Amino acid sequence: MGMTATSPRHVLLINPRMCSRNSMRLPLSLLALAAALPDGYDYTILDGNLLGQDVLLERIQATLAKAPRAFAAVSVMPGPQVGPACEVSAAIRGARPDVPIAWGGYFPSMYAEAAINAPYVDFVVRGQGETTLAALLARIEGTTPGGPLDSVTDPGAVMDIAGVTWKRGGSIVHNDARPFVSPDVFPAYRYDRLEQVDAYLRPTFLGTRTAVHQAATGCRYRCTFCGVVSLYNGLTRLQGPARLQAAVRTLRDRHGANAMQFYDNNFFDSEAASTELLEALVPVAMPWWCYARADTMAAFAPATWDLVRRSGLRMAYIGAEAGSDEALRAMKKGTRVEHTIEVAARCREAGVIPEFSFVLGGPDDPEGAIEQTLAFIRRVKATHPECEVILYFYSPTPQRDRAFADRTVALLPHLSTYGPGGPALPTTPEEWATPRWVRYVCHQDAPWLSPRTRERVADFARVLGCRFPTVQDHRTPRWGKAALASLAWWRYASGVYAHPVELDIARRLIPLKEPQVDGL
Repeated sequence: MGMTATSPRHVLLINPRMCSRNSMRLPLSLLALAAALPDGYDYTILDGNLLGQDVLLERIQATLAKAPRAFAAVSVMPGPQVGPACEVSAAIRGARPDVPIAWGGYFPSMYAEAAINAPYVDFVVRGQGETTLAALLARIEGTTPGGPLDSVTDPGAVMDIAGVTWKRGGSIVHNDARPFVSPDVFPAYRYDRLEQVDAYLRPTFLGTRTAVHQAATGCRYRCTFCGVVSLYNGLTRLQGPARLQAAVRTLRDRHGANAMQFYDNNFFDSEAASTELLEALVPVAMPWWCYARADTMAAFAPATWDLVRRSGLRMAYIGAEAGSDEALRAMKKGTRVEHTIEVAARCREAGVIPEFSFVLGGPDDPEGAIEQTLAFIRRVKATHPECEVILYFYSPTPQRDRAFADRTVALLPHLSTYGPGGPALPTTPEEWATPRWVRYVCHQDAPWLSPRTRERVADFARVLGCRFPTVQDHRTPRWGKAALASLAWWRYASGVYAHPVELDIARRLIPLKEPQVDGL
């Protein structure tokens, strides 16, 4: 039976293409939104990573053709997903001007004014989107998009919906922020509503069918380079151990997952909370990966490290970030370099491989800080030779006033320029989608870096990657890894990194994955 004039809108939950099919994972943002939709709303999950961007556009048009009344909710991450999101949204607006379009996720939450400046974006949903989307759907039933300058023909319908940014007469309106709640408040994910659950269970070094889950949101720390603080402003909400275990068991028993990745912003929030989660994972008996902090894990008691072993933790992504305490303080990281050394030693004893990320080249003395960090990486490698090293360039992210951490106000994260004296930030999503800004927000470049500095880091990364081939590369044969390690030995031992031409040639003959590009 077709929809009547009073039927709820059909909701298109859209994930524009961001990565290759080989790198894609379960679309957790869309699953979260779908689970929280009110009764009576039908929806279609459309993932560009699964379908490809061209097929995604075709499927959107086909879905709209069957839905006289529809609503498009588009999930957008900064970087390579912004351009495809623009394309998807412009196509919807061109085909169906009556369909309201909302952007949610990290990009519009961090840069709400740039996102809402697009003529095809009617609403920006800031922060957690589950409750906000439901409120929007309920309140816009009697109104339609008002054109490029007005989000709706009836502004009164949306003016008091918390967590929404919208347009009224060409002006941008930021409604009050929505309170941050625990993920346990929302229903469990409906994996069965995905077209191909099997396609998302990807082979990794953890297992042949690796699934993902997010058991917590937010982070209590305020690192100046991290987008998480832009959204959650130093707050965190954890999922309970029973709910976590139920989700993992569902993925294992119903869908055949044999390994897990936890995409929490910080899985080990505290030792007390970590103990409960570890105890919940022990009986599930699957290898797993998570994000963690060096200071928290370094302080774990021996009994907690025993739980770490028994739970099956194989790898933890740990932000080491810099080679000096001074640099860490400038980043507001809240850790010390000795925490990194200590956790490297403890991970080695427990059979855990740490992925240490380093954020290089902040605007203050980038060359000096980089040299300190490169020397420190050698010290970390000596402590745990199997550890992974992931190199990024510093990228400042918008911050909010700490005084407003617990206030429900429309205080948006703010960044006036990209670093001290850097370029002004883009004012439209199209400009954010240009190659220069994609490189910046993906920590691949920064405007204050000299060509010499970029080359120095690239040379070091090539030598390090060949001397210690990543354990995550399950395709390159052992002999190939051994050959590259031998070839790079003298350079790493002597510290001569410049112009490693022989390694470039060898890498063309023996392809090798890079953790920062191909890692978990």
